[in-house]
Amino acid sequence: MTLEELREAADAIRSEIGKAVQGQDGIIDMLMIALFSSGHVLLEGPPGTAKTLLARSFAATVELDFGRIQFTPDLMPGDVLGASIFEFKTSEFKLVKGPVFSQILLADEINRAPPKTQAALLQAMNERTVTIDNETHSLGENFFVIATQNPIEQQGTYPLPEAQLDRFLFKLLVDFPSEADEMNILRHHAAQPLDTNARTAALSAMAQSETLTAGRALIDEIRLEDAILGYILRLVRATRSDPEITHGASTRAAAALAAATRAAAALEGRDFAIPDDVKRLFIPALQHRIVLGPTAEIEGRTAADLLDNILNQIEAPR
Repeated sequence: MTLEELREAADAIRSEIGKAVQGQDGIIDMLMIALFSSGHVLLEGPPGTAKTLLARSFAATVELDFGRIQFTPDLMPGDVLGASIFEFKTSEFKLVKGPVFSQILLADEINRAPPKTQAALLQAMNERTVTIDNETHSLGENFFVIATQNPIEQQGTYPLPEAQLDRFLFKLLVDFPSEADEMNILRHHAAQPLDTNARTAALSAMAQSETLTAGRALIDEIRLEDAILGYILRLVRATRSDPEITHGASTRAAAALAAATRAAAALEGRDFAIPDDVKRLFIPALQHRIVLGPTAEIEGRTAADLLDNILNQIEAPR
């Protein structure tokens, strides 16, 4: 596979997903970058903004197995990972795999599960393996978590710990589509059967697992120039000295931003990164990795506001 073939494959996937999901082109681009850079994504937005449809559409267009977990306060780690069940017929224990054994996993309303259940995903997200009864099982290189959070309802939720937030490459804010896009969505749905599966049934696979493997191999060969690495480092270090940020981004955050920058360049058909790649990814990659100070919270400023201010202050390389 060449970089041009990778760009064409990415364009084909975007176009196919666009048949089912409209008005979320920016979110689709970020999901593409995360998928090819082996990252995970946290989607935050109100109900009914196509978060679940996005995940299903991704699985359909890249021909990967799709699994979904609806997180609730009574969900246990075994409900996510699976468990060994004793079979009386054979007098042996048999592993019953949980929904985590999928290639694209939708962790719906992940902040509704108790911390011990949230933590059950940590090893899976970081190492792409699961340990059950002291036996480790691989989830494969294509294991991709798309988690969702509802920012409106906070009663009965458990905020994700920082260690788990850091496992997500991007945090993406999903907003309502524009009026024109929303009208197109209504027209599109009005011409379909009422069955919700009809929205993804017509989607075709534009790539297979081999395409993802070949694409990641190309991305691995891309090297970032010192000017781009220096720019990333200056941006990340600026989060640690900002008076309105209590805890700045870590070195892991800088490495994650660099990896995403390489993937973004490759998906555009380039073997080199440009400062605009870094600017586009900076806020999605870091807004969940910093802790706001009391001044920013009192004034109603968000993490995106502070990071955007840093972007405006740090000069990009020419």
